[in-house]
Amino acid sequence: MIPLRDNVPRVTLPIAVSFIILINTLAFGFELLMDPRAKVELFHLFGVVPQRFADSAWAQWVGYPEVSIIPFFTYMFLHSGWLHVIFNMWMLWIFGDNIEDVTGHVGFVFFYIACGLAAVGAHMLAETSSSVPVIGASGAVAGVMGAYLVLYPHGRVYTLFPILFIPVILRVPSVFFLGFWFLSQFFAGLFSVVNGAAQAVAWWAHVGGFVTGILLITIFRGRGRCKYCYNPNSKNYDTPVEGKLR
Repeated sequence: MIPLRDNVPRVTLPIAVSFIILINTLAFGFELLMDPRAKVELFHLFGVVPQRFADSAWAQWVGYPEVSIIPFFTYMFLHSGWLHVIFNMWMLWIFGDNIEDVTGHVGFVFFYIACGLAAVGAHMLAETSSSVPVIGASGAVAGVMGAYLVLYPHGRVYTLFPILFIPVILRVPSVFFLGFWFLSQFFAGLFSVVNGAAQAVAWWAHVGGFVTGILLITIFRGRGRCKYCYNPNSKNYDTPVEGKLR
């Protein structure tokens, strides 16, 4: 499933979302200028390697510098390739603007970072002995998706389904789209635990970020800012709308 857009209108310009996308784009552009060995070093120094923080003796033996909190923030601005960064930024663009409407510009930045921190924390709990660096915005973006599920369960996501090389676009309820995405990450994480092998995807970071977004949005939600949020009384938008303008 490839989301194309949703139908919940934005109220304000997504300044924070745009800024985060810009920082990720600049960071990825910087990565492209690096040779492969330097990029690996970058990922190990500014990504989060769980074993580095769980086993100080091992980290010292390998040659890591002293423990710092910096990687817990920088990891979410690094990406392994074009598809990785494009997909994460696209998901952020689709779902993030409506969350920024509710949290405000500054509040969104703090919300986003908090989800990213919780996401990498969940990964570290699940993969304590992993020596593979975790990078990418997907945990933080998952938090945005979790918040969207809470605020806009009535929304619709125009989704591309490539069926036998034929592009089919369906208007999918956001509850179905986000629920399916979350369950796919959760069961992939369970399979990784049963399988016991090193995983290329930080499934539990996605799960942790998503759940954190659900829990935190009630704290970051500004009063009177949720113009198009779900109204449990009318079972619809607080204000009727026709569609999202992009």
